[in-house]
Amino acid sequence: MRYSYSKIGGMAMIEKVGVYCRLSDEDRFKANKNDDSDSIINQRSMCLKYANQNNWNVVDIYSDDDFSGAGVERPDFNRLIRDCESGKINLVLCKSQSRFSRDMEVIERYLHNKFIEWGVRFVSIIDNADTNDIYNKKSRQINGLMNEWYLDDLSTNIKKTLKNRREEGLFMGSFAFYGYDRDPNDKHKLIVDPVAAEVVKKIFSLYASGLGYYKICEYLNNNKIPPRSVYKKMKGSNFVSGNCDLNTVRWNPDTIAQMLKNEVYIGNLVQGKQTSLGYKVHKKKKVDKKDWCRIENTHEAIIDRETWNKVQERLGKHEAPIKTGEIHYLSRKVYCMTCEKVFMRNVYSVKGEETGKRAYMQCKGAKKYHTCDNNKAIRLDELEQVIINAINDLLDNYYDENNLQDLYSKNNIQDTTTGKIKVIETELKNIEKKINENRSYYRILFEDKIKGLVDESMFKSMSEEYMKEIENMTKRKEILLIELNDLKVKKNDKKKANKILKKYKHIESLNKVIIDEFIDKIIIGNYNKETKTRDIEIMWNLEF
Repeated sequence: MRYSYSKIGGMAMIEKVGVYCRLSDEDRFKANKNDDSDSIINQRSMCLKYANQNNWNVVDIYSDDDFSGAGVERPDFNRLIRDCESGKINLVLCKSQSRFSRDMEVIERYLHNKFIEWGVRFVSIIDNADTNDIYNKKSRQINGLMNEWYLDDLSTNIKKTLKNRREEGLFMGSFAFYGYDRDPNDKHKLIVDPVAAEVVKKIFSLYASGLGYYKICEYLNNNKIPPRSVYKKMKGSNFVSGNCDLNTVRWNPDTIAQMLKNEVYIGNLVQGKQTSLGYKVHKKKKVDKKDWCRIENTHEAIIDRETWNKVQERLGKHEAPIKTGEIHYLSRKVYCMTCEKVFMRNVYSVKGEETGKRAYMQCKGAKKYHTCDNNKAIRLDELEQVIINAINDLLDNYYDENNLQDLYSKNNIQDTTTGKIKVIETELKNIEKKINENRSYYRILFEDKIKGLVDESMFKSMSEEYMKEIENMTKRKEILLIELNDLKVKKNDKKKANKILKKYKHIESLNKVIIDEFIDKIIIGNYNKETKTRDIEIMWNLEF
């Protein structure tokens, strides 16, 4: 076997090469669908040939198929990094720098920091990147920026494509909703799963007949009907959702609630409820309901309209006791200040009462688990009166024009927010214009270099200037976008609050609509025996 040696710090080092290859959907998103120049086979062949020409010893080949170059959540990439750190390999070879990563942050972290620390050299064939060349760093950084621009543009194009497909009524999810399968002839179409569909019908029927979420769960669990995750696993799906053991996994009320509200069961597709924050950010944010993509009659319905309407009508109402499986409007709204567990609602027989019964709420940790000392129950009617008084105080403040603490009668805060938004939006437009101008300047400069109109020294000097300007403006842009988003959220929250407050003058009783509009949660503290009082904190849904 032939070995190649290089000198680092006066010492001869054997080249122990790790070849890294990567292909993802971002690479398949091309005008020419038949272009396989970036295929795993092509990358491997080119790298092995290059290593052989240089008499390098290939220790291992690392390959990630169907993983994006925007991050580091790649199995073989992480194995490569571990082997670099352990000293198993001291040279990483790729077809191009973009195969290693398109993320500038990753390039800086490894190529220009960790690899230097570990004594690892990086070489890419196509774009001539080589960390042994001290004059090559700026070129690698420029490659990194160009790759990020590519991903940014690609992300925009993919979002547009997905939006268009949703508007065409095509299903864009990875897994079909419970009760359906993806059509084997067209993965963007849904077909009824007869077995699961019967369970869906039963759930809707039970709720329409008067049972609540808990009672429905009890029925399904007692009858050994596999929960969604278990059923998908039993069918051979690679769907992963925590534990999929039939003996331990149970139906839960949240699942039932989601299903009863899902229009998919009447033949409609409602998609685009979430959007990504960016191609480099895995978190998603909720999309305003008015902006959801809702297409009717895209597939066969499981639930008839009459049953659906009956269920939705009941969902919109507040019904009494949880004990019977029905839902109260304060369900999962009241929590313990001590242990943070939910307050349970219970109804007891009371002598002398007109109805013979009285409702109370008590900490679940104290009542059921005996792990909390906040064990004194609170009468439901007394808690309701506290809530009514608090909401009416809020309304009184809102409508009191002489009150200097008036929440919304003066719109100076709103106006200030609007003004700030306009200033930021103007600055963002100017920044985007400057970034595009510098990108154009760089591309022209690069073309002039290729034509021989600009020498290497001038190219390096001018390109560094353009890249530095782009980098600074990009950082400023990111800061402004975060600030803009916060201001818009604040503005929308205030508009929402203003709209809600205008709906009411004075309330005499509570219902689910009022509770959901005004209140996020209610926190109840321990009962003080000496003062015969307890702290009750209301956390509002409204932005003040």
